[in-house]
Amino acid sequence: MFVTAAYAQSTTTEGAETHDAAAGEVHTETGVAHEGGHGSGVFPPFDQSTFASQLLWLAITFGLFYVLMAKVILPRIGGILETRSGAIARDLDDAARSKAEADAAIAAYEHDLAVAKAKGNAIAGEAREAAKAKATADRNAVEADLNDKISKAEARIADIKAKALADVGAIAEETATAVVEQLIGGKATKAEIAAAVKATAK
Repeated sequence: MFVTAAYAQSTTTEGAETHDAAAGEVHTETGVAHEGGHGSGVFPPFDQSTFASQLLWLAITFGLFYVLMAKVILPRIGGILETRSGAIARDLDDAARSKAEADAAIAAYEHDLAVAKAKGNAIAGEAREAAKAKATADRNAVEADLNDKISKAEARIADIKAKALADVGAIAEETATAVVEQLIGGKATKAEIAAAVKATAK
């Protein structure tokens, strides 16, 4: 460290006296005896005679530290922070883009699902209406066929009834003729028997 001229002179004088008076004492690596020291006994950093050199070294050390911080450490820290900030911004952008894509995919899925449901409902409605129309047509066809068969059956029954009634009249005339012959022993004309049968039928 830098020292004042008075301090250097006093130190030199004291060192010479100490060397002459105690030549056999053990010295440290710096050449100062363990018991030797400043005559005043003040702790060196608190010695007012060394304040100037201490302040000078403090200014030099602070300047070097400031230059080191400003030129080396702070730029590196700033670069690291900027890199991390850029990475975080990119991650946020990727996350936002992924969220937008996911939202778009969900919206497209919901739209397709709604369209599929609408188509399914339309197809089901068409199938229901077609089945209903076919059932109605089949029922109408069956009813028409039944009505036709009933009409034919009624006509046949009416024909059979007419034939039966005609046969009954002839049978009645023959029976009446036989009865008359048995009862009175004579024969009646067909006209008379037919008139009698008609009168009885009425």
